[in-house]
Amino acid sequence: MTSATTLLVPDECALVLIDQQAGLAFGVGSIDRQTLLANTVALARTAVAFNLPIVASTSASKVYSGPLMPPIQAAIPGVQPIERRSMNVWEDAAARAAVIATGRRRLLLSGLLSEACVTFCALSALADGYDVLVVADACGGLTTAGHELALRRLEAAGVKLTSWIQVLLELQRDWTRHETYDAARAIVEAHGGGYGIGLAYARDMIHPT
Repeated sequence: MTSATTLLVPDECALVLIDQQAGLAFGVGSIDRQTLLANTVALARTAVAFNLPIVASTSASKVYSGPLMPPIQAAIPGVQPIERRSMNVWEDAAARAAVIATGRRRLLLSGLLSEACVTFCALSALADGYDVLVVADACGGLTTAGHELALRRLEAAGVKLTSWIQVLLELQRDWTRHETYDAARAIVEAHGGGYGIGLAYARDMIHPT
């Protein structure tokens, strides 16, 4: 397993999106749903910008949950979600095989719901020796208490918690890395709140002498 103290680098990571579907988002009470969607889109765009393998999985898409939410699908147009029956990605042969096939040992998880599908996948992958990071602000629980209790359980088991902006900044780390500069900056400006406003201001108003 990769050391827990090692900073994220693109060629070690894969993104796993779990049940980011409207039918499940309806039940989220731990975070504003529009914020959750925006955070997940930002995370998906980050994965594309840094060329991370992406595995998306859905459940009950035809009978209740609906497809992967369109803004997320639009951010990852080349990714076909894997439909499964089990709540646990790790207990679905096709979804698990897709994650393993990435060859990456550090998994960034984002999904619904924190109390179930996210927790189950994180604990199962951890047990199989993966370094697992749950992107907590791109996950949603039924209640704030349920979400926080799920995160506490995961952290106690050895899963790391992070945020989408930390993932982006950790992968970039140096704004002189020109190959990802434009894409990373665009994501921050679009989704980074006040920080994004500051970057846009710096670009437009501050000119080096």
